[in-house]
Amino acid sequence: MIEVINSSHDPYFNLALEEFAVKNWSDGQSYFILWQNQPAVIVGRNQNTIGEINQAYIEEQGIKVVRRMSGGGAVYHDLGNLNFTIVVNENNDFANFEKFTRPVIAALEKIGIEAENNGRNDITIEGRKFSGNAQFKFKDRLLHHGTILFDSRLEDMARALNPGEQKISSKGIKSVRSRVTNISEHLSAPVSVEEFKRILAEEVLQGENDNHTYHLSDADLQAVNYLKNNKYAAWAWNYGNSPAYNIRKTGVFSWGNIDIRLDIKRGLISGCRIYGDYFAAGDIGELEQALIGEEYREEEIKKCLAQLQLKKYLPQTDETAFTALLCK
Repeated sequence: MIEVINSSHDPYFNLALEEFAVKNWSDGQSYFILWQNQPAVIVGRNQNTIGEINQAYIEEQGIKVVRRMSGGGAVYHDLGNLNFTIVVNENNDFANFEKFTRPVIAALEKIGIEAENNGRNDITIEGRKFSGNAQFKFKDRLLHHGTILFDSRLEDMARALNPGEQKISSKGIKSVRSRVTNISEHLSAPVSVEEFKRILAEEVLQGENDNHTYHLSDADLQAVNYLKNNKYAAWAWNYGNSPAYNIRKTGVFSWGNIDIRLDIKRGLISGCRIYGDYFAAGDIGELEQALIGEEYREEEIKKCLAQLQLKKYLPQTDETAFTALLCK
């Protein structure tokens, strides 16, 4: 097995590297990567991004949002979380999670912690989840990856993954909120994340043939960065690729109550109705039509409202306040 050395903490790059690995390293070899991300929310392939995150908190904290290739639920990454990726020939192992989580359980046993597989794709300690796993198949290659909460900021996780009180009806797959724990909470003696990485790597590589390390070549880096810039760092993939959904935003103001219903398809507003007991200065239907086709993100909506001259329709408010209502 080849251990790929990757010191990047850039979530856009690291997700791009996974896709590059499973689609391009098709030489029959098995590959193993350990990696960490700066704070990020990683959403599942079939999820509605807006329905999984606390957008205001994400923006305030500068947390990146990235969609991955595999299914499953949204997860939070920071430098206290360790990720592992294994790329192998498929061999009918799709959905065989236990085969790939076995080294994690063995590594924990080495540091005095008893863990077990729980449910479809989780590993738990005393019934509390510390690892979620997912898989992606491309032709005859299989990518298995998992998270390992070692010493993550769980309070940041709880806030980043809380979408708040907005009412969303979506065909995307909702994340299952589980009771979680850090490995560090269960240690009888201190173990650093770097030490645990070494122990885990030993367990993954044990019994494998022709083990050696590999550093990404210049050609690899160029290809991964191209994929990063054109896909994984792009709004179209991370937000615009969400399943169709409906969203409702309400506000109570001195000038009246407002109730906005939006239909979103592929990240674009496909339907808009603005209800309420407010007094409109112009035909509110023109405002509704103007929003259709716009990307559902703050800067694009604000630009649209400025061009439209929102005060012609709702003189009591302005573009900033109305955009905040739509997008927060």
